[in-house]
Amino acid sequence: MKRLGFVGIIIEDREKCAGIVNTVLSDFSDLILARTGLPHIKENTSVITLVIDSTTDELGKLTGKLGSIPGVSVKSGLAKK
Repeated sequence: MKRLGFVGIIIEDREKCAGIVNTVLSDFSDLILARTGLPHIKENTSVITLVIDSTTDELGKLTGKLGSIPGVSVKSGLAKK
């Protein structure tokens, strides 16, 4: 059963990781309802927030792929219903 949820992504090295993160997000674009990205150029970091409509398994696959990228931290949650 799909549920509404969120994913928070922190990229610690934008130049190195942003392309990889964007590729993963493109692979899971059918789950993403909204995306907001805030680059912190001086620190070479970024924060991305996603609103998703996903099953638990789909969310696990997405966050697992993102979390396996060195320099990327991910937190997520789904609504109870």
